[in-house]
Amino acid sequence: MARYKLLIEYHGGPFQGWMRLPGKPTVQGAIEAAAAKLDGGPVEVYGAGRTDSGVHAMGQVAHLDFAVDRPGKVADALNFHLRPLPIAILKAEKVDEDFHARFSAKARHYRFVIINRRADLTVEKGLAWRIAPKLDARKMHDAAQVLLGTHDFTTFRDMECQARSPVKTLDRFDIARYGDRIECTLSAQSFLHRQVRSMVGSLIEVGRGKRDARWLGEILAATDRTACGPVSPPDGLFLEKVDYD
Repeated sequence: MARYKLLIEYHGGPFQGWMRLPGKPTVQGAIEAAAAKLDGGPVEVYGAGRTDSGVHAMGQVAHLDFAVDRPGKVADALNFHLRPLPIAILKAEKVDEDFHARFSAKARHYRFVIINRRADLTVEKGLAWRIAPKLDARKMHDAAQVLLGTHDFTTFRDMECQARSPVKTLDRFDIARYGDRIECTLSAQSFLHRQVRSMVGSLIEVGRGKRDARWLGEILAATDRTACGPVSPPDGLFLEKVDYD
């Protein structure tokens, strides 16, 4: 048995998310099918994060076990069987059997991209969320700081979330404008299902001047999913990096 750690990039548009679903295209399912062609039998792939349908990744991490050691170019072999799907194995390295892509992770970093303009998206269609009304990115950033630290994030937790506890620690939530582009950068050891999209969607209300930072603190304290603002679409959300010791 040989365990390999994979660094993965993918465009989430054609997939129903990361997690394997019978009869539906998923990133996990596609990589498992490619790995099975190499190993000659079923191979289970474990990811660091279960990205939603339409969510992208620049630095997803996963691991798998091959029946036999493969000293050759594992990444190239997997990529051969993945083409023409928009999934790329950027790196594959052999690791100890106690490594686990999900449970060994120390931090996950996400980026959400907003294009704040009236014109429709062309090149970045599907890779960003276009919002026409003018947004105040500084007010959004200031309001986001209310969410830092350890809290019960039930308000920003999807009803179907399977996490054992709604309590999470948010380490970073920065929002900055670069011309028409607004980038939201978030870091935590782990996130709840649709937590990022729920928080970003609520902050849009602040950016448009409809709400203020006090409101964001109020809905956080409410621990009530119905108090959450609009949930953002998956367009623009990227899993950028996963940290390990």
